[in-house]
Amino acid sequence: MQKAFWRAALIRALRTLCQTAVAAIGVAATMGEVPWVTVGSTALLAAVLSILNSIGTGLPEVDDENH
Repeated sequence: MQKAFWRAALIRALRTLCQTAVAAIGVAATMGEVPWVTVGSTALLAAVLSILNSIGTGLPEVDDENH
């Protein structure tokens, strides 16, 4: 796979990680104390799933550059 693909996939995964962390912190904060291990592991899992999804389905922004 190309350098452009991995760059785009990692950027997408980082955005997913941040969005998931913010959502998990927000939900946990309304219930009291924030469980940081749970927030971190949930966000990391979301980032891994994002990368796997990018590998499986491709990335439109990279596909457009190759056509």
